[in-house]
Amino acid sequence: MALNRDTSVGYLTNWAGRLLVRELERHLARIGLMPAHMPVLLALEAGEASQKLIAERAGVEQATMTATLNRMERDGLVSRRPNPEDGRSQLVALTAKAREKLPLVEAAAETINQAALADLTPAERDQYFGLIKRIVGTLLARDGAAP
Repeated sequence: MALNRDTSVGYLTNWAGRLLVRELERHLARIGLMPAHMPVLLALEAGEASQKLIAERAGVEQATMTATLNRMERDGLVSRRPNPEDGRSQLVALTAKAREKLPLVEAAAETINQAALADLTPAERDQYFGLIKRIVGTLLARDGAAP
């Protein structure tokens, strides 16, 4: 069996992902953020949530999320308060400092998305999103995870 980079779903997806993250790093660094902050920003944009829920939404281990939230709290991007419904957990919320950055984060993501999709027609873009969502759904189902 010969491995071929040009026909390997994993290789090409990983390569594209690394390139996108590199581009995201450049944009976010200008506003004092890192790609690791993105899942937290997305999870908390609508309001506070438990650390467990944020970790689940981000698809990362609790320990990884704890470290990310500790750094974000240190940098004044999130705040924590006791969860009134569960004394063993805390609720995490974005601070005003983080909320001020959200439009810049959204603009950066839009710029990167536009650049990545620039050579695709609108129909090809629709096709890409439909196919990648199917691939993700297939892999989630095999993993026993919910989307």
